[in-house]
Amino acid sequence: MDTYNQLLGQISGIVWGPAMLFLLVGTGVFLTLGMKLMPLRKIGYAFTLLWQGRKKTTEEGDLTPFNALMTAMSATVGTGNIAGVATAIAIGGPGAVFWMWMTALVGMATKYSEAVLAVRYREVDSRGRYQGGPMYYIKNGLGENWRWLAFLFALFGTVAAFGIGNTFQAKAVADAVATTFSIDKWITGVTLAVLTALVLIGGVKRIGVVAGKLVPFMGIVYILAALIIILMNITDVPAALATIVGDAFTGSAAAGGFAGSGVMLAIQWGVARGVFSNEAGLGSAPIAHAAAKTNNPVKQGTIGMLGTFLDTLVICTMTALVIVLSPWSTQVDPETGKLLQGASLTVMAFNQALPEIGQYIVTFGTILFAYTTLLGWSFYGERCAEYLFGVKVIMFYRGAWIGFIMVGALAELKPLVITADVMNGLMAIPNLIALLLLSPVVFKITREYFASPNAR
Repeated sequence: MDTYNQLLGQISGIVWGPAMLFLLVGTGVFLTLGMKLMPLRKIGYAFTLLWQGRKKTTEEGDLTPFNALMTAMSATVGTGNIAGVATAIAIGGPGAVFWMWMTALVGMATKYSEAVLAVRYREVDSRGRYQGGPMYYIKNGLGENWRWLAFLFALFGTVAAFGIGNTFQAKAVADAVATTFSIDKWITGVTLAVLTALVLIGGVKRIGVVAGKLVPFMGIVYILAALIIILMNITDVPAALATIVGDAFTGSAAAGGFAGSGVMLAIQWGVARGVFSNEAGLGSAPIAHAAAKTNNPVKQGTIGMLGTFLDTLVICTMTALVIVLSPWSTQVDPETGKLLQGASLTVMAFNQALPEIGQYIVTFGTILFAYTTLLGWSFYGERCAEYLFGVKVIMFYRGAWIGFIMVGALAELKPLVITADVMNGLMAIPNLIALLLLSPVVFKITREYFASPNAR
């Protein structure tokens, strides 16, 4: 088993290596320039559309535009916003945060393009539900000769969901609850499985409603807690920001107790955690945006790009500032003697600023973030499985999903998690090929929309 795990680890290292990160970021840069920086210029307009998208509409689709974004964000706003950011800083130094920002800025164009294509090429299944995402815009946009690529994306997505979106999240919740409240993991597993089942019974509409309430709630609570800490240290914020920007280009902070060893490490970890956090380019979010009640792909794409903005440039930045403002570089794990990383580092930073309650904020944040990720990825995996096997697979898939939550909470599933991690990376390849080949379509309809009176 150790040999198998090592082999999987090596494959994962290749899949998520520099070439993949360069392709993801490079695609974002290409799309950003091709749209003449539209995603950056239209952020205010995007928030206007998001606010309007809360209202009920008679346009075609299953979810309001607002709930479609919240469903997409339910899968991206997860443990990576708490543990992933901390790991990037611990290993890559504070400069990693700057490269996370840069990745998010170009990732907005990627997420916009995904949502645009998802709405433009979506279909209606035999139940009357709207289906979309990379597998559909590959098949319908690129033609029958590319169906094999659509098949590969759906296959990778079906498998990847059980790792990144299920067992990994269930384990994160079980560990957090056991550590903070000393509750047995099997109790957490059963509770999590039952709560998930109650939502999944209602299908995508109930997922959208739950996500539409939980995602804003958990995001606001977490951001407010972080803002309190930042305001408590407001005089140190300019120096913290200077450290982040300076270390991004010099790596000098690595000499001050940080594990980072230079600029390249900061870039590598910043880009990697930025991609993992907002999933721009992986092809998951457009599956949710395809269900939006809208007849205009550009409007939903403009709303969709806010997922990357809010996830990385807002929530991840809050975590990063709290950590950089704390004396984290001198903190070591008393059991291992090593520098703290991951969720432990975030807990330490919050607890130092807000004694006694800081750890509970992070714990509840982890629980809610992980739970909504379970819901969001259940929808993604189900849609991928439906593309492969038809609607008859849905109930079977939901049953398997609920069962794996229990397994994830109780068992060590390193091989499954690593396998899913590989599949998660492989999802990006078909999606990025489609984005590049269909970019003229995105550029054309974007240009036409913003030249019309409707873009007001």
